[in-house]
Amino acid sequence: MSTPLASNSPPEVGATLQRLRLARGLTLEDLSRIAGVSKSMLSQIEREKANPTIAITWRLANALGVPIGELLSSETRVAETIRVLDAHETPTLPGAHAGYILRILGPMEMAGKYEWYELTLAPGGELASQAHDPGTSEHVTVLHGSIEVEVGLEKKKLKLGGTARYPADQNHALRNPGKTEAKALLVVVHR
Repeated sequence: MSTPLASNSPPEVGATLQRLRLARGLTLEDLSRIAGVSKSMLSQIEREKANPTIAITWRLANALGVPIGELLSSETRVAETIRVLDAHETPTLPGAHAGYILRILGPMEMAGKYEWYELTLAPGGELASQAHDPGTSEHVTVLHGSIEVEVGLEKKKLKLGGTARYPADQNHALRNPGKTEAKALLVVVHR
């Protein structure tokens, strides 16, 4: 039960943010990359040195896979047996400038070990990546359209239903050479 004074004070977003981040095994750098919020801003928020805007709070909640109200609440929720995320709660990394949308399907606590995404590529769109850590591999399965996979100097075309498995510890790219949108599942395995 809270006192009247406590209910008039703002929520301690920093403590809740840190608790949720650590529960998922994420570093400040991990959350910064996923949410698109600078590492220094995240650090200031967690130390209660800065108050996040509504837009930043929304991005953080999406990145952590929680409703925005949970981030603004100081109450600890009991873990649900079945946790359902509605489509609008699924964190998304927009790459509109490059013609892709990457929806983060895997739970945040597995980031850095196993990650899985739904990749949507506009016609001519590309998701280009620098080399990941040594031993990292990727697996992409085409759900709609076709995708060209490039790893180093090698290129291969994937058709509907096809899967490519490749080392991701070198520069690589996924492109849509077609005239219609392409969709794929992308799994990243870190060693």
